[in-house]
Amino acid sequence: MENTANAAQLLGEKELFVFDMDGTIYLEDRVFPFAVRFIRHLRAHGKRVLFFTNNASRASDFYMERLTRMGFEPARDEIMSSGDVTAAYLLHHRRGKSVYLLGTESLRAQFAAQGIPLVPEAAEQADIVVSSFDTELTYRKLTCACTAVRNGAEYFCTHPDYNCPTVGGFLPDSGAIAALITASTGVKPTFFGKPYAQTVQMITAITQTPRDRMCFFGDRLYTDIAVGVRHGVCAVLVLTGETTAEMAESAAKDCRPDLIFPSLAEADRCMFGTAPGE
Repeated sequence: MENTANAAQLLGEKELFVFDMDGTIYLEDRVFPFAVRFIRHLRAHGKRVLFFTNNASRASDFYMERLTRMGFEPARDEIMSSGDVTAAYLLHHRRGKSVYLLGTESLRAQFAAQGIPLVPEAAEQADIVVSSFDTELTYRKLTCACTAVRNGAEYFCTHPDYNCPTVGGFLPDSGAIAALITASTGVKPTFFGKPYAQTVQMITAITQTPRDRMCFFGDRLYTDIAVGVRHGVCAVLVLTGETTAEMAESAAKDCRPDLIFPSLAEADRCMFGTAPGE
């Protein structure tokens, strides 16, 4: 899976560039300067940009502030998360159903603001349980979620990521929490976010961009890359986060990227001839 000679042509044909965040354009609070340059060059050449993260522990306002502070100059409608995809699905397909949300206060506020009926954190009955990357997780919340699932609640999960990359290593993410609930209840969730179809459908609908005119950039094979491969969208892997070159070489067929770059610096040079560090 080496970059082909026509990589610049392939990327040049795309209109919408969808970027993962953590591990792709920054790592926690450490921005990748080459990512800022690349995105500025894309905008200067008339390309559109969307920032999509599976990390639903924070609201869009948090990402708006962070990306602005880092120099990416995002518009509010250029930010989307797996939480947005999950909320949209609930509103369109489960409207009025009560939800036990195992997530952060930020995610609870986001769901509540959209009119999704949330049951109290101590409740053990709900129509639906939604689990996410809960950095405020307690044993009580986990027990209530498992009890509600055992009592017949439909089980959803905002995204399947097992680990969240940080400067100091990895944190257990949404997929790890879901695995615990499944181990306890025997019930597997319906996942949202990358790499699932609802994400591509929502991006396509909101941006009015056909799949053959967009591409995904990310650092994780089973989410960022698989979302493209499985749904007919160009998928570009960068090695600045979770995935190593060796992992990419041995990836399953539905997780093999169309292109691999060490970082977005090389993608910038491929498209625009700018050398890393400029």
